[in-house]
Amino acid sequence: MLLGKFFYGWRVVCVCFVAATFTWGLGVFGSSVYLGELTTARAWPVSTVSIAVTVFFLTAAVVLPLVGRAIDRLGPGPVISAGVLLLAFGVIAIGQLNSIWQVFGAFVCMGLGYATMSVTGLSATIVPWFERHQGRSIALAMIGASVGAMSIVPLLVTAIVIWGFATATGVAGVAMIIVLVPLILTVLRFRSPEEVGLSRDGDPELVFSKTSVGDSAASISATQENGRLWSVVVAFSFGLIVQIGFLAHQYALALPSVGSAGAGWVVGGTGAAGLLGRLLLARVVDRVDPRHYSAGIFGVQVFALGAIAMFPVVPVLITGSLVYGFCLGQITTLPPIVVRREFGADAFGATFGTAGAVIQFCSAFGPALYGVLVSHFGSYGSVLMIAAGFELVAAVIILAVPAPKSLSATPGDNEDH
Repeated sequence: MLLGKFFYGWRVVCVCFVAATFTWGLGVFGSSVYLGELTTARAWPVSTVSIAVTVFFLTAAVVLPLVGRAIDRLGPGPVISAGVLLLAFGVIAIGQLNSIWQVFGAFVCMGLGYATMSVTGLSATIVPWFERHQGRSIALAMIGASVGAMSIVPLLVTAIVIWGFATATGVAGVAMIIVLVPLILTVLRFRSPEEVGLSRDGDPELVFSKTSVGDSAASISATQENGRLWSVVVAFSFGLIVQIGFLAHQYALALPSVGSAGAGWVVGGTGAAGLLGRLLLARVVDRVDPRHYSAGIFGVQVFALGAIAMFPVVPVLITGSLVYGFCLGQITTLPPIVVRREFGADAFGATFGTAGAVIQFCSAFGPALYGVLVSHFGSYGSVLMIAAGFELVAAVIILAVPAPKSLSATPGDNEDH
């Protein structure tokens, strides 16, 4: 089913792009807005609401392995549709809260929905469709996360100013259901190209070379495989603890300097910069060593966080946020690409299901860690310096275990450009 020359797998990527737009706009980046609104309008403690945001990510981490198995058994359509309903219900509920304990219930509901449309869920949906464009397809879908930050977050903040918090979150949740559910049930009804008589990337024959990139990992010892996998898990856990904590607190960090509207645009600008980063990643990812590339991105984040910490003025806040934003979407997208490259498509579900769950579980503590440290130090400066140290550790770890030499030639090397 090529639909002319348009491979059906790219339709799957498009739907995952739209799903990522809402998931990150109302989930990941939206949590920063919810934290800011709940701590200012309701005067609830930053540390307590931060812990609730951490519960959001922890909930997703706990159910991620179940999501992978559910997609394998039922297909992505029903699983992701259920996730849309759960995430939307949580967003609607967060605007109706009367007591602080209800915050935890709303974030648990959001976390259940987020798990199905996180990097793991969307990657598991896309991976069966591609071989040559394995990295590019995932990176293009995840551009939706940046679009969500730069479009949905400012719209949400504007709606809160005009309509109030309760109405704005209600409208946002309903809109997500109306847009996403029909798309998912229509397009994601197929699980793989074999179901439409094709091979990965739209090739006409159902033939694959078992020596393709990633499959050669079978010749590597189990010890080496575990070492490579855990280097990815530990490095990206450090990086994403920092990143998710930063995103959850960015609105509150910017609020004293630029006000609520300005803070919303800073968050949106961070997402816009992430769009540029993801576009670059989609262009080069199938032609570079993703470990070296990841280390470089971690290094840039070290300088961005350090600058914001040492020079607490508005121009540096904005510039540092944009530079950090250029990197953040790439760091979110790179873990499944590294695993797919080094372990192959057949092993991806089980391998990244475990790796993604551990990374998600560890990174979930980011918002709470930032909240506790802010309460201890009284400001964000020292917290950001500690965060920069975490990023530096991540860069060292991802470089410490190189990819197998047999994978030095990437899938895109034999393509015409």
